[in-house]
Amino acid sequence: MAWLLPRIYDRCTAATEEACFQAWRADLLADVGGEVLEIGAGTGHNLAHYGPGVTRLVVTDPEPAMLDRLRRKLSDVPVASSPEVDLVVQRASADALPFPDDSFDVVVATLVLCSVPDQPAALAEVRRVLRPGGRLVFLEHVAADGRPRRLAWQHRVEPLWKRLVGGCHLTRRTADAIAASGFELGEDDVTRESARKAAPVVRPTVRGAARKRAA
Repeated sequence: MAWLLPRIYDRCTAATEEACFQAWRADLLADVGGEVLEIGAGTGHNLAHYGPGVTRLVVTDPEPAMLDRLRRKLSDVPVASSPEVDLVVQRASADALPFPDDSFDVVVATLVLCSVPDQPAALAEVRRVLRPGGRLVFLEHVAADGRPRRLAWQHRVEPLWKRLVGGCHLTRRTADAIAASGFELGEDDVTRESARKAAPVVRPTVRGAARKRAA
């Protein structure tokens, strides 16, 4: 399904983007600055929300078709036309990032840690490329803990869902995985909210920012 997903992704997510995701992205990225890496950027929904504090923005995705669609949006976003921002669009996998240690002030991951094949490996790479005290800014859909019936449906649907939606997992507990991967992340740093106008199995979400813990 890798050939199909880039073609339908924006249409499939349009209602939820309008209902809540765009506002959540804007809030998460409002104070992001310095040298920034975005992993799994997809078709570029975050591009419009990067502000003047960004000096370098490296946008990555493992799928060339996703990056092709992202590039088409560059003419419409300020970050791409600003002479003060060094913007790079690059193909890269989250679990094998082609950047030196301590390269970035912020890593952004929105709706990507659900689909990376090896989540601990991807988070280890994120931590490696972040500078001391750097932040991981994230928005992810997760397991429906606290909703037993919905969680049961997530488990039932997940094997087929992964095949149809680019390896996307429905039952990951991403905030817990971030905290276990060398990041400072308390409950006060996380917002848990239901995504409006999304399919029930992907409504539970977490978002926030975690700081790289000192070694």
